[in-house]
Amino acid sequence: MKKVVTIVCACIVSISLIAQDQPAGKVLTFEDAVKIALRNGVLLNQQKNNLQLSEMQRTAGYAGLAPTLGAQAGAQSVNGNFFNQNEGKVINGTTDQVYGSLNANLVVFNGLSQFNRARQYTNALDAQAYYVNRTAQDIINTVTSQYLNVLLDAELLKIAQKNFEVLNNQLTQVKEQVELGAKGPVDGYNQDSQTKAAEILMVQAEIQLVNDKALLTLTLLMDPNEQFNVVKPNWDVNGLDDEAELQALFDTALKSRGDYLRAKKNEVASKYAMKAAIGNMTPVLSVFASLTSTYNNVHGDETTRPFATQLKTDNLRKYYGVSLNIPILGGNTVFQNRTAYVQQKVLYHNNQIATKNTEITVKTDVLRAYQNYKLYKRTFGVSIEQLNAAEQAFNLEKERYELGVTSFVDYITANRNLVKAQTDRAQAEYKLMFQKVVVDYAAGTLKPESIEY
Repeated sequence: MKKVVTIVCACIVSISLIAQDQPAGKVLTFEDAVKIALRNGVLLNQQKNNLQLSEMQRTAGYAGLAPTLGAQAGAQSVNGNFFNQNEGKVINGTTDQVYGSLNANLVVFNGLSQFNRARQYTNALDAQAYYVNRTAQDIINTVTSQYLNVLLDAELLKIAQKNFEVLNNQLTQVKEQVELGAKGPVDGYNQDSQTKAAEILMVQAEIQLVNDKALLTLTLLMDPNEQFNVVKPNWDVNGLDDEAELQALFDTALKSRGDYLRAKKNEVASKYAMKAAIGNMTPVLSVFASLTSTYNNVHGDETTRPFATQLKTDNLRKYYGVSLNIPILGGNTVFQNRTAYVQQKVLYHNNQIATKNTEITVKTDVLRAYQNYKLYKRTFGVSIEQLNAAEQAFNLEKERYELGVTSFVDYITANRNLVKAQTDRAQAEYKLMFQKVVVDYAAGTLKPESIEY
């Protein structure tokens, strides 16, 4: 009996030491993981860069509504025949020239093509902004899933370690009983086989933990050689709000989901792009004005007028007028404009389909997340009841073992069930806490600050 008690105590102490054992490395909290991912996210940073391009396109679109204004200046020397407009005759010799012009043009009407183009870029900018927001939420959701996997892997590894230690200690006991003749050799072989199987499961659990940690490291773009430990977030699972109505979540998602809002803005942008393409096939009415002047200096001609007189009076010319360009038949140009319109029209109709599809996707995501949240909450409640039952069973089995009315195997089984129930309860709690993040992600309300419940 003393040997059995010694083995039991050693088993319990061993389990406690394993539970307290923590691998070396820094502590990586969930909040820190999210911050690192948002800072290092490749796709997020790329889309932020694309947002700058969209802003410039919008600015250029509205700038196209303003008149075009240009200036030109130059100087040259002509040696040979030259028509002197001041003299009204051809002069042979060397003449120096200085000239300049100022030109302005304003499109009065072109089928509102440029106006629609500006509105297209405005909506495209809004779509890109929504895409950046949703990309950030995608990153948070991905980190949530991967961080949860690492947490669960660590718990499963602890379970496997404890199970191996229990079976290994039990193997020692069985071997002693075989040597004493209390059990047959087959019992020793069976116990040895179970112990080896438990060791394989322990190694497999560690492999899974290593792989999921590597995946999280890759997502965060951390140094692969940097060791870290994950910890359970300090969230009160009982404080989570579960009173939200499904229809209210639907409404919130359609107002907040970046992918849905982006689809709607892309649809509107393609609509204005289609209208702009129509404008390219309409007549273009423009007004223009030009101011030019030239200074001529003929070498050896004493009658050359002064520089200021020529520029301001003699050679000053003003042009202004109205132009109308009507496309009638222009070879490839007409058909290219027609093709561009058809392309934009098809894109617009395709974006309408995409918007409807995204709406269904959003509602499906919300429904699944909402129902899973309810089920995880129920699972958490059941796991608490399971833990209470396992604790009661272990306490009773412990009393029976101390009185010598139960076997060592029954006692160890009760202890193993208690450890498993504790792990199930922890897993249920993790999933319930992180499911709130999933619900916020589905509803489009997920923000970095909202993960601190």
